[in-house]
Amino acid sequence: MNANNFFQRKYQKTVNSIAFYPAIIALGFLVLCGLMISFDYSQQGKLIKGQLHWLRLKDATTARSIISAVAAGVISLTVFSFSMVVIVLNQAASQMSNRVLGQLIGNKFQQIVLGIYIGTIIYAFFLLSTIRDIDSGVYIPALSTYLLIFFTIFDIFIFIYFLHYITQSVKYEVVIQRIFDDTMDSLKKACPSQHQSSLPTQLVTPYNIKAAKSGIFEGIEIDPLKSLCTQQSFQITILISPGTFVLQGTPIIGTSKDLPKELQSKLLDLVIIPLTETIKGNYFYGFSQLREIALKALSPGINDPVTAIISLRALSSLILYRASHFPESALTDDQGTVLTVNSEISFETVACESINPIWDYGKNDRLVCRELYLICQQLRALTATTIFDMLISEIAVREVAFIPPQT
Repeated sequence: MNANNFFQRKYQKTVNSIAFYPAIIALGFLVLCGLMISFDYSQQGKLIKGQLHWLRLKDATTARSIISAVAAGVISLTVFSFSMVVIVLNQAASQMSNRVLGQLIGNKFQQIVLGIYIGTIIYAFFLLSTIRDIDSGVYIPALSTYLLIFFTIFDIFIFIYFLHYITQSVKYEVVIQRIFDDTMDSLKKACPSQHQSSLPTQLVTPYNIKAAKSGIFEGIEIDPLKSLCTQQSFQITILISPGTFVLQGTPIIGTSKDLPKELQSKLLDLVIIPLTETIKGNYFYGFSQLREIALKALSPGINDPVTAIISLRALSSLILYRASHFPESALTDDQGTVLTVNSEISFETVACESINPIWDYGKNDRLVCRELYLICQQLRALTATTIFDMLISEIAVREVAFIPPQT
């Protein structure tokens, strides 16, 4: 495996971990505690405590009691806060989809709050270990103790805001909007062109390279691939589209010439095949999440057509953007020679697989039927395609009395 790719993937996995921000923040609190204790015992610190008598703690037992009470209180605060998070996540998974948990668990604000709580606890424990029974009060880390009290007050205010934030973050509208934003960002990167490519979409690539492992194909690293194809003078065709699950041994790349094993291994190192899908790696996964929320809302156990309509509206906005923006179907070198032809998800596939299942599940709900009818009419007019005609006809026949007259 290419060393740069290996370390890059490890770096991305580390940075995206739920423990990354808490670990960094906790380390910062530990360093701050060490600096504050050093300042407490320095000449400047002693001078400040000598001049400001209210900043002095003459009794080591009092200091220990304060720090112990703070540590115990913040631990209880942390346990309560994230017990509530677990309950909220469980509710979101049962009512929407467990696929949306990644949107909630990966929330940076929750990780920062957790880091501040853990950092305060580490600060308190480290500070507690430095207190000594000394007659002169200037040798007790009073400044560090008062700073800990300030952190505790700050934690309480964070906890109050956190209660509000966590209850708002699992609202259907908020989760759907978050998935929509992530999907739109990924869609803009995957489909940057407003004009369909005129480059050749077929290459003579009779030799196949098979997948080295099973997983979900998300794409291939562009810049290293371009360099490799240029240096070795060969062309490739990506045989599968992003989001396709492939088994080990399935042909995924076609090449213009028979490549040696070493070069095949380098090429496979550039292929991105994780075990789990991400919106960042495959924008269509965002479509699938929104569709799944709508289908779950239409299930008999939930029976929430309004949530399905909100998801449907988000999907329609994404479909409209995809209709006017296209992926790069081919990769060329500096001279304009086609090096790679990509297999992309067509607009028809995106639209039909997003809309049709909602119709299948919601055809007995008049609210959903009416919304589908209005959205499909608008999409047909704005995209100038006929893929929505059949669905519009089916809805009109089923709910003819419920459809407003056309103007």
